[in-house]
Amino acid sequence: MLAASVALAADKLSSDDAINDNVRIKLSADAEVKGGGLKVDVKQGVVTITGVVDTERQHDKATKIAKKVKGVKQVVNNITVKEKNAGK
Repeated sequence: MLAASVALAADKLSSDDAINDNVRIKLSADAEVKGGGLKVDVKQGVVTITGVVDTERQHDKATKIAKKVKGVKQVVNNITVKEKNAGK
């Protein structure tokens, strides 16, 4: 029984790792989002994205991209959009 539990935990961990890799690849590959600077965390299929982007459109598109990755159950978007008037 314990071995089965450990195997299940390992499967979840490896699938979370795979989801993490796939989300990061897709975000980085998107010409608009340019997600290389975004941080992705996955726990039991729930993806949390954090970081800073320039536009609201990039913010929204990051969520759409992550939701399309196989195995993603939910996306928590904690991305901050830069203030347009920052520094003025």
